[in-house]
Amino acid sequence: MEKYRGLSPAQFFHRNKEIAGFSNPARALYQTVRELVENSLDATETHGLLPDISVEISLDSNNPDRVTVKVADNGIGIPIHEVPNVFGRVFYGSKYVVRQTRGVFGLGVKMAVLYAQMTTAQPIYVKSAPINSDFIGEYLLYIDIDKNIPHVLKMRIRKKENPKLHGTVVKLTLEGSWVQAKKRIEEYIRRTALIAPYATIRYKTPEEELVFKRVSKKLPEPPQVGRYHPKGVDVEVLKEIIKTVRDPDTTLMDFLVKSFDGVGEKTAQDFLHWAGFDPSIKVKELRLHDLEALASKMKSFNKWRRPRPTTLSPIGEELLKEGVKNILRPSFVKAVTRPPSSYSGHPFIVEVAVAYGGEIPPQDQPIVLRFANKMPLLYDEGVDVSRKVVDEIDWSVYKVKFPAPLAVITHLCSTKIPFKGVGKEAIADVPEVEHELEIAIREASRRLRAYITRMERLHEIQRKEAIIRRYMPEVISAISEVASLDPSILEKKLEEILKRELGKKGVEQYVK
Repeated sequence: MEKYRGLSPAQFFHRNKEIAGFSNPARALYQTVRELVENSLDATETHGLLPDISVEISLDSNNPDRVTVKVADNGIGIPIHEVPNVFGRVFYGSKYVVRQTRGVFGLGVKMAVLYAQMTTAQPIYVKSAPINSDFIGEYLLYIDIDKNIPHVLKMRIRKKENPKLHGTVVKLTLEGSWVQAKKRIEEYIRRTALIAPYATIRYKTPEEELVFKRVSKKLPEPPQVGRYHPKGVDVEVLKEIIKTVRDPDTTLMDFLVKSFDGVGEKTAQDFLHWAGFDPSIKVKELRLHDLEALASKMKSFNKWRRPRPTTLSPIGEELLKEGVKNILRPSFVKAVTRPPSSYSGHPFIVEVAVAYGGEIPPQDQPIVLRFANKMPLLYDEGVDVSRKVVDEIDWSVYKVKFPAPLAVITHLCSTKIPFKGVGKEAIADVPEVEHELEIAIREASRRLRAYITRMERLHEIQRKEAIIRRYMPEVISAISEVASLDPSILEKKLEEILKRELGKKGVEQYVK
């Protein structure tokens, strides 16, 4: 006789750690650093704080495969009573709203805690100093895998010595391959500094200590919590929203206008007439078959307004340009932020930067640096939509000859990034996203073509000048002897002719 039982979310991911990106010791170490850093960035910039983040990695002297990761930030902190659940319960967090955030699954840091328990049996240490609070909380805790609840080993609450102190410190020890992961982690930190030029990141490892200082004090506009768009709902979402309706007399008409993004009275009337629903029916009286029909009709209606982009927080052209200049140090960079668009009712904005020359190493194909909601994506580049779009472009149209020092930086921000897997490392080939990426890359590349044309003109001027100057002394000597002229006067005249004919005075315009 078969026996049946259920699995808690913690048990499921304990058994299937690979789908969360913890497939081996090197990947697990990288994923742990990534999850902690991204939580720190969300806890700062989203709340108007310039990020100041410290990442420290140390190895056990007796066993170098036991790696301790410590990340500290100056964010808003976590309410002391919420710390155990935030770090000790899978699928628990503050990000289950319609708003752009780096993490949305409520899984990342909990998976790191699970992996640490599985490989070293060590608890996670958390210190939280919430903003506008007089107290600091310190915890040592595990996740109770069977029950998916936190198991607190030690707790200490104390008064702040400095009332202005705020932020979070997280430290855990896991089995990790530092030798294999260190290059990938350093690259991740560099790319994070690129996409967040307003952050200061201190990165300390057993071999070195790097500091990426902020190059701007300007923060992107933080995203606002929004409402679902009618095209992005299903039956379960409708049931969830209806539960929040307090007034039992709320009509379907009022429900649509008050509960969804981009729905006014006129649009709601047109939709209900088109869909065959009675506007005056009470939303609480809708049955399951009504909700199924309503969800289907909402997805099919083509006259909804686009979702508003207030839930998004793009970097912006200037900040993106500053980040690229600071990390890649190119001789040319052009950034483009596209107007808001949407797919399946989810708003998104595409940003692209094209960088050329300088310290970018020549490659046989463009270097592609991918970001999603300000998260660097380092793995699975070959199946990402950005790589596909970049490879399909004929770069000779833009005067790029390979091998070339060319880098393309792509950033997609959305309330729902269309990742290809739970590992969140590659973006799917959504037609709307692909279209916007191509437009943005081509727009930036046209500026690159103009830059290369100017540089070619400059090099041609310099080549002509070099040839003329090579023979100028002999010409001056011969003419001055034949015409009995002062060589210095003749040299001055020839310099004036040279400047006029070669456009020497306008050379500066070619390097701008």
